Amino acid sequence: MNNCYIIFHKPYGVLSQFTQESPQHITLKQYIDVPDVYPVGRLDWDSEGLLLLTNDGQFQHRLADPRFGHQRTYWAQVERIPTLDAINQLQTGVKIQDYCTAPAQVRLLLEEPSVTQRTPPIRFRKSIPTAWLEITLTEGKNRQVRRMTAAVGFPTLRLIRVSIANIQLHDLAPGQWRELTPTELTRLNYAPEK
Repeated sequence: MNNCYIIFHKPYGVLSQFTQESPQHITLKQYIDVPDVYPVGRLDWDSEGLLLLTNDGQFQHRLADPRFGHQRTYWAQVERIPTLDAINQLQTGVKIQDYCTAPAQVRLLLEEPSVTQRTPPIRFRKSIPTAWLEITLTEGKNRQVRRMTAAVGFPTLRLIRVSIANIQLHDLAPGQWRELTPTELTRLNYAPEK
């Protein structure tokens, strides 16, 4: 069997698994009809964006293992405009539960990124502005970005993963997928075994 490497734009409300736990859950099975591929890591059902899938166990291990430190970049739409102090806290590490996050790259996006409308839309409050942060991590704890922004007082309303290492979502629409190119695999410093 040939190895398969897929990039998928996971929509909001889709579980990062193929098994349906109940009839109301939407899973990867509704979008990807390739047998025997599995997600590399995960995105929560209420998060969107780049998800990689493969049937290559070595590739999955290399991208998921924190020892390799692959960067993951997210756009987080947060409630209110984050202060410089909050951004500094996110950059140096934030205590969430019993854990302190590793330093992250964080910047306030001066313009709203070009993203598709989400269904359902985020809650809108006329008197409370929102802002977008670009956050790059090398670790991936459960609901980490959401917990980090909440810990500094700016809860995440919408979360989109836009890249893993050098692989970018670009213009892939929600629900669409394609195979990674040999060039993209090379940019990940990964050469599949023949």
